Amino acid sequence: MGDSTEREQRLNRVYAARGTDDIERIYDEWASDYEEDVFTLGYTVPGVAAGFIGRHVPPGGKVLDAAVGTGALGDILRVLDFADLTGIDLSEGMMSRARDKGAYRELRRMMLGEPLGFPDDHFDACFSVGVFTEGHAPPESFEEMVRVVKPGGWMVFSVRADVYENGGFRERQQAIEAEGKWRLIRMSEPFTMFPALETSYDGRIFVYQIS
Repeated sequence: MGDSTEREQRLNRVYAARGTDDIERIYDEWASDYEEDVFTLGYTVPGVAAGFIGRHVPPGGKVLDAAVGTGALGDILRVLDFADLTGIDLSEGMMSRARDKGAYRELRRMMLGEPLGFPDDHFDACFSVGVFTEGHAPPESFEEMVRVVKPGGWMVFSVRADVYENGGFRERQQAIEAEGKWRLIRMSEPFTMFPALETSYDGRIFVYQIS
């Protein structure tokens, strides 16, 4: 609860997090207020990502929601006829909120940037919103995400625009394409992630097809 200044402070606290333990603690503590905070600030990323998913990715199949948070994306995906959803996240507190939504077949604690506990070619698609940002999952996360998606499958994810330019994401994404592991289908124009924030953060959505 609280006014927009307090909500912005909580958001900036997680952007300033340093290390896995710090991120996990902050999200566990924030879980009960997270959705009210971010959506009061106008959080656009799940809705924009869902638009790109609906445009490019055939419905159905087995889907991984990587860094599921409170499950806001899953709530939209089931309306788009994605019924077989698996979610992973670092924070048990956030996943408990996602579990309450009833959109996911399975929720498991895993961390992006480390090996994922799934077989090769296990999913038809992998979606991820809000985690490729300041102080969160590194660009090295992509290799494992690609590994668990079938050839011909899809990856759709957001990256905060300044982090894409300055955090090694541009270079890593281009290197994976040069290695022939995925093909860029669409990169969105920058869009405002939190319209109600005094500090403006832009994001981009990326759509890749796995090779």
